[in-house]
Amino acid sequence: MYTDKKSILQLASLLRSFGIKRIVLCPGSRNIPIVQTFANIPDFTCYPMTDERSAGFFALGLALHGGTPVAVCCTSGTALLNLHPAVAEAFYQQVPLVIISADRPAAWIGQMDGQTLPQPGVFGTLVKKSVNLPEVTNEESEWFCNRLINEALLELNHHGKGPVHINVPISEPFFLLPEKELPSARVITRYQGLNIYDKDYQPLIERLNKYQRRMIVVGQMNLIYLFDKKYTKMLYKHFAWFTENISNRTIPGMPIRNMEPLLCSMNNEEQEKMRPELLITYGGHIISKRLKKFLRKHPPMEHWHVSVDGEVVDLFGSLSTIIEMDPFEFLEKIAPMLDSRTPEYPKIWETRSKAIPQASFAYSEMSAIGEVVQHLPVPCSLHLANSSVVRYAQLFDLPEEVEILSNRGTNGIEGSLSTALGYATASDKLNFIFIGDLSFFYDMNALWNSNYGTNIRILLLNNAGGEIFHALPGLELHENARRFVTATHTTSARAWAEDRGFEYLSAHNGNELHTAINAFTQPDVTTHPILLEVFTDKALDIELLKEYYHNLKQK
Repeated sequence: MYTDKKSILQLASLLRSFGIKRIVLCPGSRNIPIVQTFANIPDFTCYPMTDERSAGFFALGLALHGGTPVAVCCTSGTALLNLHPAVAEAFYQQVPLVIISADRPAAWIGQMDGQTLPQPGVFGTLVKKSVNLPEVTNEESEWFCNRLINEALLELNHHGKGPVHINVPISEPFFLLPEKELPSARVITRYQGLNIYDKDYQPLIERLNKYQRRMIVVGQMNLIYLFDKKYTKMLYKHFAWFTENISNRTIPGMPIRNMEPLLCSMNNEEQEKMRPELLITYGGHIISKRLKKFLRKHPPMEHWHVSVDGEVVDLFGSLSTIIEMDPFEFLEKIAPMLDSRTPEYPKIWETRSKAIPQASFAYSEMSAIGEVVQHLPVPCSLHLANSSVVRYAQLFDLPEEVEILSNRGTNGIEGSLSTALGYATASDKLNFIFIGDLSFFYDMNALWNSNYGTNIRILLLNNAGGEIFHALPGLELHENARRFVTATHTTSARAWAEDRGFEYLSAHNGNELHTAINAFTQPDVTTHPILLEVFTDKALDIELLKEYYHNLKQK
């Protein structure tokens, strides 16, 4: 009855779940598995149309009657181009149309094969969303396919109505119809522009109170938000709160920040017992790889993502609901609606977290970060460069008065120093910058400008190459390739720093580090910016870190 192509099965199932019942079908060979599947679904009313240009406008007319979305499906090649006039009309008239185009495999585009042309994105700015589905070969590609279809169909009515384009590459053979049932495809829903007290939100609140194992994970947020005390009391006890240093102070109460060592100390069985039923997320990027692995391997029953833009962000592969709202407004509005029961789940997480000893290391990059963190004057701003530095800083507790900033949008090493200096130039506080050697030397021309002042303290961790590459699981570097991968070097920043007017400090051991930190962290703005260069042994740094995590697992 239905095709064996999983991308088409996902598409059919989600069209039905989104309530799209009317489909205009155009003839062709490449779209046969789509047409045969759609035609065999009782919930769909199908209309045959030979001329694609006419079919597009016919679908437009169907959609105009009632304002509900209508789909139109065509074969590959120029057939799709003939839908362009109707797509343009639908865009400017704000009519919800789903354009479904069959396509040849990408390998054959431009190879003189018949009815092939670049179809993804062919409508440009005249559609609200354009997606190109993968041909499903494994669980990850099926999840990706499902997510893309959800994204497209959600956009039909997001901030106004309009057309979307779903392109479906199909490889041969495609005439088989072995499937008797459509799969149960994950449907992502979006709540937008509604008052949370309206009846539309009632099912959401009911599910919220049904779950007792509730977790909130906060990603990067470059702000400090102070909750009203009445909301703090209502909210804090109901959730296990997980944040990182780059989240800053954006939760009502004390969060669990030591998630890397915490999750490392738990075996798979213990993690499964602690999986959340409901996960709520807000904010940006997450650093912790262990947290991502934990929530992907032990997914919640529901994942709600709260954001002002309402975009689909499916980091853990289990997104079920998007709440298009300011996250703090959302939390404060749901606070009085939470039931009075105090669940044990948050307490268990807190107990486990407190049992993890504070990280302590012999002289190394980690110890340098830890010691400086302990002596930071408050208030101040702390800028964390990418790669090892931002991860090592997560091992240590930071005062809430310290504002954390980091280029975690794309996580690149370029520009970490320049961004920090730009911020410091407009800041009246001391600005501390923790940065590794590759990040510093890559962006060393950041110091080659006259805009910044003397409120800058740079902690440069120099172990003669890229340390993070050694932490990649399964990577074994042959000696002749090591210098190319890890960018080994023998460079010091001293001459450059002194030439740019910095007071230069250095450390090669624990005693020198302890002495330098006193000058480096003095709370008053000095007459010169300061650069402290800490030289460590890369191999020892790695061994100390491995030993730390090994000991956690043993406990």
